[in-house]
Amino acid sequence: MKTTQKFAFSLLATVVLLSAAGCEGMSRQDKSTVIGAGAGAIGGSVLTGGSTLGTVGGAAVGGVIGNEVGKNK
Repeated sequence: MKTTQKFAFSLLATVVLLSAAGCEGMSRQDKSTVIGAGAGAIGGSVLTGGSTLGTVGGAAVGGVIGNEVGKNK
């Protein structure tokens, strides 16, 4: 992996984690959606070599999965 891609990946991961930490007023389901979208974006970006479509698609899929996981039972 190129140095620039490693840096971008690390920066994105840091932003996602810091954003999730600032979600104190959000419901459990909302937090799960945000975390899922962030993880999906990172995963989609890594799997597709950084393509925009892969990143956005991963974020969408991750957000849906996070939303479903965070639902109150």
